[in-house]
Amino acid sequence: MAKIQFSQGIDEEVIPDVRLTRAKDGSNGTATFYFDRPKALELTSTDSITGMYMIDEEGEIVTREVNAKFVNGQPTALEVLYLMRSVQEWDRFMRFMERYAEQNELGFSKSS
Repeated sequence: MAKIQFSQGIDEEVIPDVRLTRAKDGSNGTATFYFDRPKALELTSTDSITGMYMIDEEGEIVTREVNAKFVNGQPTALEVLYLMRSVQEWDRFMRFMERYAEQNELGFSKSS
């Protein structure tokens, strides 16, 4: 089962918008996640968010690049950056995303 967590043990229920970019030679890439009104912000303060954990049967992928977006002083969204610095990291991330997308009925569209 593929899941995303911001605090260990608490699954995030909001499905993110995910944008991917990749170098033409495939040597590196970036995934940008945008969570609008995630459950993590309701349950805990932003201080308890230590990173984003992508968990599946292969293990855990972690990024610490998590930023809250504020409206009128209240956190309303989370933007997360995951950098992939090798073909192996890209392939591992894509395997996670395939599982996560299948579970959450996400579509994939390639931009030109």
